Amino acid sequence: MKPALFALLALPLAFLGVDIAAELVEPGSRLGADPGQAVVTYLGEWSLWMLLAVLAVSTGRRTLGQPKLMRYRRMVGLFAFAYLCLHLMAYVGFLAVCDWRQIVEDVTDRPYISVGFLALLLLVPLAITSTNAWRVRLGRRWVSLHRAVYPATALGILHHFWLTKDGYGESVLYLSLFVLLMLERLMRGWLS
Repeated sequence: MKPALFALLALPLAFLGVDIAAELVEPGSRLGADPGQAVVTYLGEWSLWMLLAVLAVSTGRRTLGQPKLMRYRRMVGLFAFAYLCLHLMAYVGFLAVCDWRQIVEDVTDRPYISVGFLALLLLVPLAITSTNAWRVRLGRRWVSLHRAVYPATALGILHHFWLTKDGYGESVLYLSLFVLLMLERLMRGWLS
């Protein structure tokens, strides 16, 4: 199952690669008038989907009674982190054009970039401590640390809301899924 899941999680990157290759052959054919912005947006949206998928693995394990699903959560989480890193790299390369003054100014002056950056920072320790060795080393604190995925996902959704200029349907979908996943956790805790 893990190789199939890996391929599935990498599929959006493959599609993006095809679009970029087509764009190089015929500019404007796949990524529109602003290809850099299209790449940044695409990677950001897939980052949110991956974060929601991480949360859905735990919910699926409990609601479907399938403890084996937990074997795949780490891979999904690391893919979410990878997509976020690629989103940041695309922003730095395409939108900020590696101008570090501009990047610092954006992070400090634009709230939507600040919350997106904070979401990524919250996920760095989770990616670093995702191994079994770290889980053993941290013991019970590992679970507490990895709950940072909740505020990180919420900040990512807020980042998306603030970036949306017209039609909030996609942002509302992300928020609705997040709320449902959080309600399942609250209900489980309340009923326990």
